[in-house]
Amino acid sequence: MREESRKYAEVAYDIVKHAAEKIGSRLPGSEGERKYADYMGDKLREIGIEPVKEEFAVSPRASIGGIPYAGWFGLIMSGLVYIALGISSVWFGMALAGVAVVVWLVFGVFLYKRWFDMFFRQKISQNVYGELVPEDGKYDYTIILSGHTDTSWTWRHSEHAYDYRDKPIIGLLMTYGKVGFGAVCVFLLIGISIAMSIIYGGAYFRADWAIETMYSESFGIFMFVLRFLPIITAIGSCFVIMWNDPHEDTASRGAMDNATGCALSYAVMKYYKENPDKMPKNCRIIDFNCGSEEAGLRGSMAFSREHKNDDMLKNAWNINIDSVADKEYFEVVIQDDWQFTRFDTDMEQMFKDTFAELGIQSKTNGCIHNPVGGCDSTPMTKAGVKSVTFAAQNPMLTYYYHTWRDMPDRFELETVGDGFEVVTGVIDKIAAFQEANGYNGPQKK
Repeated sequence: MREESRKYAEVAYDIVKHAAEKIGSRLPGSEGERKYADYMGDKLREIGIEPVKEEFAVSPRASIGGIPYAGWFGLIMSGLVYIALGISSVWFGMALAGVAVVVWLVFGVFLYKRWFDMFFRQKISQNVYGELVPEDGKYDYTIILSGHTDTSWTWRHSEHAYDYRDKPIIGLLMTYGKVGFGAVCVFLLIGISIAMSIIYGGAYFRADWAIETMYSESFGIFMFVLRFLPIITAIGSCFVIMWNDPHEDTASRGAMDNATGCALSYAVMKYYKENPDKMPKNCRIIDFNCGSEEAGLRGSMAFSREHKNDDMLKNAWNINIDSVADKEYFEVVIQDDWQFTRFDTDMEQMFKDTFAELGIQSKTNGCIHNPVGGCDSTPMTKAGVKSVTFAAQNPMLTYYYHTWRDMPDRFELETVGDGFEVVTGVIDKIAAFQEANGYNGPQKK
């Protein structure tokens, strides 16, 4: 880290410590999230930038936060099996409910669709941003620096892996093993319910294949197994219930994920505010503190909807910063696999070139796909903004990821400083790209 960067690295690290140690957990739509958003707004005022707050409704349990509901569903279904063994019509209700849960899991939990938000309790979250414009007030393009203010519910199985922090393979097996087993149990119950409703439905209409199935030896064996299987599926469903702890006081304190993103965005903004001669030519910079990312990217979705038809997103670039703490894992996230969204290739190359220039070595070779969930680059990309996500985070599940153990004493000031230099280095490359292309950088498809 260069000496001129240290001042701003210290500013960012102090913000991270305040967020994790003074404010603490910041679940989507919570008072903690609101306090951190207001705090970042106050930091902008300190450097002479008036923040703008935009509120929006969020249903925290409609997406990933609602995964325990699937576990409760599996537990109830396990009990209903015994009723269905005596009253066959119960299978039909179980099958319909199972299909509804699968649709919610696929589209609401995994694909982040907002279709189901109305069925869950709503809270008010907020986006807070500030603009830094050239001294003459004129600009041809915009660079949006973003990080999310909220934190996740503690993932209990990941936190339990702390006991095996020196044996990460065992920790991963315990985490993935429990969750995988639980997921199999829930989906197995749904599959069995659908199959039984089809068989009994066919028998009701006197279908030969259904009657033959019901009187077959294999069906008799299966019915015998069903007397014991719910005990196993109930245990597995409990693992899903335990997936995230519902209590706010045990939620992640979010030092890495994602106080670092907000802090670095602000530190870069402060750097250009205090060094106007370093400001990219014809450029406006926005520091965007995004709410409710952990509830399914709701803040970035709200921001892109709010500004899709105004000047904010015209010829815009988004450096989304999400978790900069693990010094051996500097990387640019180039795609959300589950969201079917490929991020900008120009920015991808800019980050890789900057890593090389700074001599940053990474165990992920500086580039990853986001295999699960999504990041705030997805709504930005869909809105036509050139965007990628920058991270320095071990991509494997760890004891500190989405747990209350995500604290600043786990990582170093130097790592945050390297993150600052990466972001400013990429901004220089964006400025060169804009100048070379006549201040017009169309989104690559």
